[in-house]
Amino acid sequence: MSNISRRGFFQKSTVLGVGLTAGFSRRALAVNDKISVACIGVRGRGNSVMRSFAAEPDCEITHICDVRQSVRQQRGAQVKEKTGYMPRLVNDYRTLLNNPTIDVFMVATPDHWHALLTIDGCLAGKDVYVEKPLSHNVWEGRQMVRAARKYGRIVQTGTQSRSSYAIAEAISWLHEGHLGAIELATGLCYKPRQSIGKVSAPTTIPEGVDYELWCGPAPKGPLMREQLHYDWHWVTETGNGDLGNQGVHQ
Repeated sequence: MSNISRRGFFQKSTVLGVGLTAGFSRRALAVNDKISVACIGVRGRGNSVMRSFAAEPDCEITHICDVRQSVRQQRGAQVKEKTGYMPRLVNDYRTLLNNPTIDVFMVATPDHWHALLTIDGCLAGKDVYVEKPLSHNVWEGRQMVRAARKYGRIVQTGTQSRSSYAIAEAISWLHEGHLGAIELATGLCYKPRQSIGKVSAPTTIPEGVDYELWCGPAPKGPLMREQLHYDWHWVTETGNGDLGNQGVHQ
């Protein structure tokens, strides 16, 4: 996977798309059927979104996919405790693409994986919920939109400020003209961020992590920060800083 560039992967996927899509179609749902959800990336934010899906009476978490063994085992046990059934645990999302019983991909991986997972999901006939930011960069985001439209899939991104009832009411009030003509709007957020630390040598990959799969389309190099998780936000190849992290909300 590390031998092909990110843009090259997308261009290849676009070429393959016409041939692939003919082999997939979403299963016909009866009125009383539950929506089958495969949750991909469930360590942090993905865990919260997974619980939200599990709480919906018309949804069923059938698969949990995470590149860290301990995380997927823990989340599987939590789903079983809450629902009474054990979802299937997998390491590589590609094993889910040909599964016709899966209706939805829930994607809450690091940003550099969002586009590939979403486009692959669309090609495989899945609808997709993908956490914010929609994509690692603007170009990739446009390919995601193209894929959703081309293959007729529902793709929703989790920018919660856009789905807040309170904010929607406030925007409606603003559009009614109560503040007059709006000439300038700014969004600000001040949050403390801990340093990712400076290291002089590669650090150890956490036990049970498929690091090559974690890197995916990003260059696979040594881990040059104190921790693998979360601090990828501040590395160009995998994240887009606080502009893409907190900034999308503001």
